[in-house]
Amino acid sequence: MTHTATEADIKAVVDRVNEIGLKTELSRGEERTLVGVIGGNAYAYKEAFSHLNAIHEIIPITKPFKLASREFRPLNTVVDVGGVKIGGDEVVMMAGPCSVEGEDMLLETARHVAAQGATILRGGAFKPRTSPYSFQGLGEAALKMMALARDETGLKVVTEVVAPGDVELVARYADILQLGTRNMQNYALLQEAGRSGKPVLLKRGMSSTIEEWLLAAEYILSQGNRDVILCERGIRTFETSTRFTLDLNAVPLARELSHLPIIVDPSQATGRWSLVRPLALAAVAAGAHGLIIEVHPTPNQALSDGAQSLDFENFDRLMEDLRRLLGAMSRQLA
Repeated sequence: MTHTATEADIKAVVDRVNEIGLKTELSRGEERTLVGVIGGNAYAYKEAFSHLNAIHEIIPITKPFKLASREFRPLNTVVDVGGVKIGGDEVVMMAGPCSVEGEDMLLETARHVAAQGATILRGGAFKPRTSPYSFQGLGEAALKMMALARDETGLKVVTEVVAPGDVELVARYADILQLGTRNMQNYALLQEAGRSGKPVLLKRGMSSTIEEWLLAAEYILSQGNRDVILCERGIRTFETSTRFTLDLNAVPLARELSHLPIIVDPSQATGRWSLVRPLALAAVAAGAHGLIIEVHPTPNQALSDGAQSLDFENFDRLMEDLRRLLGAMSRQLA
């Protein structure tokens, strides 16, 4: 629409789209409003709008992911999680144990990472594991512990949901719903999370292309949920020295292709605690909006992923180095 378009002008376009049987998505910038027209072969109907007032240009969105694309929304999306803003100039630290193992351990970790500058607590209540015999999480009891930790420390909570039927339960406790790598293409779960009204952190599938990842985000966005955070967590390659291979290409490329914020999980990507700090710093240097780090008071006693978890001393070292890096980049920690 032109910069002089009125609300009546915009409504006339939306009404015409609805008459044709297509859907609309509005993106309001500082100077212009974009009306996204969504549906099969939508561009074929362009002549149906040409007579309406205040249309500046009709542009086909060429990417298969429409709502996630820069063509639809040129400005960066900033996801506001109760005052913690993800996608702006500040870098957000999410930290905590891979799995919630007990109240004392969780509170000890939450207090420590909060004191060091983290603003979001990560922790698994439901854990999809490769082996059915591995620790699967404590379920709702763990969600209650995370809510308790939030009440005490002020940290927001991100935790994984693994089934469509659990979305309502997890949304009752969590501030951000995490969809893990094994569920990136669980379309029923994507849509249910999109309808939850909660911000969604979408991890890239371990064998997925960037386009497939953005199309998965499209499922969430298509449900009217604009608060989607992308998470690069490593992909499966021929390399066996690390758990996965952290694809740092994905950070600047996702920012180029999409307006959605992107964070990085170097813990899952490497599987080795000694590699977490350098790759976390590299991710921020590449333009990540945040990090999600596994932290445990005693990693050698962890019930899951202890080998990739930082103890408190190493987390403190990471935070110290991160602040130095951000200073050199004229950025700061959220």
